[in-house]
Amino acid sequence: MARDPIPFRKLDVAPAYRVVFDTVERLIMEGQLKPGDVLPTETELAERFQINRSTLREGIRLLEQNGLVERGAAKRLTVAVPQIVGLASQVSRALVLHDVTFLELWEMYMAIEPVAAGLAAAKASDAALDEMEANLAEMEASVSDLSRFFALDIEFHGMIARAANNRALLLAREPIKTLMMPAAQAILPKLKTYDRVIAAHRLILAALRGRDEELSAHWMRKHSADFKRGYELIGLRSDERIVDFTQVPGAQQPDAGEAAWPAARRA
Repeated sequence: MARDPIPFRKLDVAPAYRVVFDTVERLIMEGQLKPGDVLPTETELAERFQINRSTLREGIRLLEQNGLVERGAAKRLTVAVPQIVGLASQVSRALVLHDVTFLELWEMYMAIEPVAAGLAAAKASDAALDEMEANLAEMEASVSDLSRFFALDIEFHGMIARAANNRALLLAREPIKTLMMPAAQAILPKLKTYDRVIAAHRLILAALRGRDEELSAHWMRKHSADFKRGYELIGLRSDERIVDFTQVPGAQQPDAGEAAWPAARRA
């Protein structure tokens, strides 16, 4: 008997709950279901899929975990848009599991932050620039309060990113920022670079107010390069995987709002 050159195997069939997830996800991606649309009740969905409710709930739980549906009024399932922070935490975990280095993150940071600054120079509203000015004034008054200073530093960069008015940039930036920015908690108290950070923000803001895209990107690039220098000056190697900054001696712990950020493994 001739040997079959292609060994066919039994087809793998996805579990029913996964079919529920895949079907609803496809309908959302195709635009047949739109954000805000209310889905049928669980009983109706189970009947349409011809599965029991416990299996349906597993599929719904997966949809909720991925931010595709949420419980609206009267606990009815509503189509949702995944939140940037939720998506970023998933990507951040993947980056950690892939043992990415600080250098790799910083290279991406150097690519994204200057672009954000250039776009913000062209697009930022006067109100957004005034908010940045207020942020900077509060930073100058918060040098003795590292936790507040650090939060304002994060917010200043976030204001610029939002002023760039580019959702693709925000989605790409968030997981990088999530892992990168806690390094400031280790750098600031050791190098006492508060004035240098404020001066850099002041130069960036002046360029933004002048609507100078190239200069805004230039000063942001300089500021981002300083970040890497500070990281190495406190004795950390940028070519090793990202450090868990909660374990670095001298680094102050984040407050409750920042504690939700995923911690990377120590090199």
